[in-house]
Amino acid sequence: MFSWICKSISDYKSQGFSKPWRFELNKKLCDFVSSWQIIMEKEKIITVKNLTKKFGNFTAVKGISFDVYKGEIFGFLGANGAGKTTAMKMLIGISNPTSGEANVAGFDVHTQTNMVKKSIGYMSQKFSMYDDLTIKENITFFGGIYGLSRSQIKQKITQLVEELELQEVANNLVGSLPLGWKQKLSFSVALLHEPKIVFLDEPTGGVDPITRRQFWEMIYTQAYKGTTIFVTTHYMDEAEYCDRVSIMVDGTIEALDTPKNLKKQFNVEAMNDVFLKLARNIE
Repeated sequence: MFSWICKSISDYKSQGFSKPWRFELNKKLCDFVSSWQIIMEKEKIITVKNLTKKFGNFTAVKGISFDVYKGEIFGFLGANGAGKTTAMKMLIGISNPTSGEANVAGFDVHTQTNMVKKSIGYMSQKFSMYDDLTIKENITFFGGIYGLSRSQIKQKITQLVEELELQEVANNLVGSLPLGWKQKLSFSVALLHEPKIVFLDEPTGGVDPITRRQFWEMIYTQAYKGTTIFVTTHYMDEAEYCDRVSIMVDGTIEALDTPKNLKKQFNVEAMNDVFLKLARNIE
């Protein structure tokens, strides 16, 4: 079935549509994808209950609760200072919660942080690869960190270079690449160890619209393989591409639903207007 989806996507892309393929699919494919997602959503991959983080007398995250499902593209939105980065740090195991519960990929963020880290991929907002290493050397380095064998690393190098069409520059320093290529490479490297979940922290910041579209096509492909995508973004049009979206305001989750339902709930035409109503109190 997945091969059929891929073929349909390929056929769609060959027609030259400018929007992400997901929003222009024919009805048959949409119906199939909808049914497929219902099946996937039976398996929870992240469970959060009353998660709280305090810094002295200041509460950055105030008892948030939500679930994320396998293969879902989950948008985690909020204005600067809303608490979304602090919440993400707790979920990826680099910040201890003050109270509450969170289970990520089957592991407790309080007591099994090392297992959480092994089960996820993470792409930070700031480019995190080494500019003074070549593309192949970066893949080799991070593959070793993720515990891949030499044969697996060799296979991954061949795979990623071909998928990203980097054959002519594979031995070039990463620092010489355009930002868009760097971001796509970072995403691919975050998937080297085939994690169950990938956390993306504003992955398309600063890249051009064409590269943003290509990046989201990579996200869709990975999600339909069953990888859960947990993404923060400040581009509200990208929120439209998510299966569900949560919006944090002052440390709490003020809204969580599909983009379609949120727009209907707040009687607006775009996710940007939903965000403005919640985060900026703009009617």
